[in-house]
Amino acid sequence: MAELTYRQAIAAALAQEMARDERVVLLGEDVASGGVFKTTTGLRERFGPDRVWNTPISEQAIAGAAMGAAMAGLRPVAEIMFSDFYATCWDQVANEIPKVRYMTGGQLSMPLVLRGANGSGGLGFGSQHGQSVENWAMCVPGIKIASPATPAEAFGLLAAAIRDNDPVIVFEHKALYSRKEQCPDDEHVIPLGRAAVVRPGRDCTLVALSITVGICLAAADELATHGIEAEVIDLRTLVPLDAAAVLASVARTSRLVVVEENPGQLGWGASIAAIAAQEAFYDLTAPVIRISGGNVPLPVAASLEAEVDVSVPRVVAGVRALLGQLRQSTG
Repeated sequence: MAELTYRQAIAAALAQEMARDERVVLLGEDVASGGVFKTTTGLRERFGPDRVWNTPISEQAIAGAAMGAAMAGLRPVAEIMFSDFYATCWDQVANEIPKVRYMTGGQLSMPLVLRGANGSGGLGFGSQHGQSVENWAMCVPGIKIASPATPAEAFGLLAAAIRDNDPVIVFEHKALYSRKEQCPDDEHVIPLGRAAVVRPGRDCTLVALSITVGICLAAADELATHGIEAEVIDLRTLVPLDAAAVLASVARTSRLVVVEENPGQLGWGASIAAIAAQEAFYDLTAPVIRISGGNVPLPVAASLEAEVDVSVPRVVAGVRALLGQLRQSTG
């Protein structure tokens, strides 16, 4: 085992897959010098300019070049520096890349990864560089979505994404880049579509993704002081979605709280809530609660950003209210 930061784990996964398969290439703004978040450090030196390509500041060019490279037989990993800027290349992401396999009758695959920094996390990046946009991509058929919560997950999920024959977007949370964790020394791959129960509990289920996994674990610690045992599920991927893991947990706890950083309006938590309402109606003994980011442009000021972001106190308050309502309704 080796201790790696989240950013080092990303670089290690890229190196593992580039060494394993010479078709894997990396492109994006400043990736040859390590990138603004230092997630590609050392790769140009190790694999050379033929496999690590700096690009212009044009997300349309990056996504379009990656799409063409994948259609020509390479396995490109394209960095979109800030996930907010998927808006500038959305035609390629939503209307071109995910439809190639279908429109060619399976004659062409699209082994392409788009990755980059996502989310807020109290860093003050503001409304154009700090958004959580997983819900943008979740509504597009044909795209797989991964969002790691830890360095080990960043390593394993990115490796799995690179090996996949369909397009995958990996949302890396910028507030997690400095987090450290022991990661396996050997080849490390985490299958897409497999959630993890990261803390068992019997009183309620907390469903989380990326940065909200840590928030939910901290909330569960505090809830335990109030005699509440919360089970925490780390989804890891939104597409494929491990709904079975969520439903199995709800069957054990009978209560569900979904915690998402993106705005609640049409957020991915709505899909989880809908699945639970349809598939676990008779297991639920209380309404499903969603705790999400605010439906406002993300502020820069720290005090205002804290009001918009998901937090441990908000999760604790939501769960305690849920259990309190349940006790009152049952007498």
